[in-house]
Amino acid sequence: MKRPAKHLSPIRNFAIASLLSVPLPALLEPLVGIGLDHCNRVHAQEAIGDQQRTLPGAKLPGAKLPGAGEVRKLHDGFKFTEGPAYDGRQYLYFTDIPNNRILRTDVGGFPDRIGPAEVFIEESQSCNGLMFDGNGKLLGCQMKGNVVSIDIASKKVTLLANRYQGKPFNACNDLVVDQQGGIYFTDPRYAAPEPWPQGIEAFYYRNSEGIVSRLGENLIAPNGIILSPDEKTLYIVPSMQKEIMAYRVESPGRLSDGKVFFEIRQPKGKSTSGGDGLSIDVEGNLYVTTDLGVQCVSPKGELLGVIEFPEQPANCAFGGPGNKILFATCRSGLYAVPMPIAGHVFTGRVRDVVVQGSGVSDK
Repeated sequence: MKRPAKHLSPIRNFAIASLLSVPLPALLEPLVGIGLDHCNRVHAQEAIGDQQRTLPGAKLPGAKLPGAGEVRKLHDGFKFTEGPAYDGRQYLYFTDIPNNRILRTDVGGFPDRIGPAEVFIEESQSCNGLMFDGNGKLLGCQMKGNVVSIDIASKKVTLLANRYQGKPFNACNDLVVDQQGGIYFTDPRYAAPEPWPQGIEAFYYRNSEGIVSRLGENLIAPNGIILSPDEKTLYIVPSMQKEIMAYRVESPGRLSDGKVFFEIRQPKGKSTSGGDGLSIDVEGNLYVTTDLGVQCVSPKGELLGVIEFPEQPANCAFGGPGNKILFATCRSGLYAVPMPIAGHVFTGRVRDVVVQGSGVSDK
């Protein structure tokens, strides 16, 4: 595994494109580009349409992403990175799925000091999405079909859920913890055995007592999942449809029917490209990883801009000083970009309870 360079160099091939959130054709007017090279200008134009005009370095009235900094590569040499999660103090944890590892790097001194990428857990059971709870436990979705809790000090792994109605999960993907200590998580097709153990793709809720309920089964490859800061809305990002869904949380584990919140902007030649993981800031803006980069979406479902990276991002999370650094896992690399708004921190505390026959295997 490669170690970071002594001096971090800004990545020049990126753009933060701020878009006016107004109806077409006004949306197809100006695109703000910071540090756009020729290739990125072409890419950005294709993303919005051939009628788009590119204005490198321009500032739009009412642009919603002022103050975003330069994209930096922190580490590389991985196979497929995922699941960034900040411990609130020093370390950013992330996964390398094909290498079956959870890693961590010291980002407490960003940008002047970045620690090496060190292996935290080997044999991670293909761990994917991660998130810390209010107890400081690292929650994870293992693509072997488990939702787990990891004690950082001892590295002890506790099984929280691995089945529903007696059948194993397909391949648990991503999760978010609520204030009551419940966990919302997705269970799509990726890396699932054939035939799928559950027979369908779905998303679930494990309550504070350890009981699992199925919440929905009508999305194609449900992937990223996050709550709004007030926890009144649950967002789900499918990977094989362009519609991001929003569900009103009636009570913990009880949702409304849901509605289309936002349609992911498509690369040229695609029409149903979905997203992957996502994060959210204290103002409720979503940061969704997509083919085009991280698409930033307001709580009203308006596109605020696109943060482009040298590699396609799979997930992102806030952390570092002031919780104002957006870390993105992008295929073989880990990247960071300073942001003007701090990320939201979920503080719910998950209980390591085991309920026989209700979500957790009794074997």
